[in-house]
Amino acid sequence: MKLTKVWIENDYLYGLGDDGKTYRQSLLWYRRLMNATPEQQANYELEPFGVHWNELDEDISYQGFIDRNNVEPTALQRFLLTHRELNLAELAKRMEMNTTLLRNYIYGWKTPSKERENQIWQTIRAIGQEYLAFDR
Repeated sequence: MKLTKVWIENDYLYGLGDDGKTYRQSLLWYRRLMNATPEQQANYELEPFGVHWNELDEDISYQGFIDRNNVEPTALQRFLLTHRELNLAELAKRMEMNTTLLRNYIYGWKTPSKERENQIWQTIRAIGQEYLAFDR
C-alpha cells in the first residue's frame, strides 16, 4: 500500500491509500508535525516507502500508517506525549528502567505489562507529590 494524498484534520493525520482506504493516526505521535504551520504540514512528498516533510525533517512510512491506523494513544502515552517537560531518560533512571524500553512503551512499539504501567504511573504521581510539597 502507498498513499496518494495526506492531510491533517482535528489533531489527526490522514492518508488516502492507493487501495481506496483512508488511514488515520494521532498527531501526538509526531510532535514536529503537530507543531508545524499549516503550510509546513501541507509541504510533503510522497516517496517510494513513505511520506517525507523535508522542512520538518519528519518521515512516516506507509507501513506506519497501516500499523497505527485508528490506534489511539493510551492514557499513559497521551500523558507523556503531552507533558514533554518530563524527561523520559530521567524518569526511566528513577524507576531503574532502560530508557529505550520506556520510549518504546510511550511511542507504541512495545506494550508494558499492567504492573509496569502501574509502576510508571506511581512514579509520575510521586513526582507530582514532590512538586506539591515544595514550599518556597
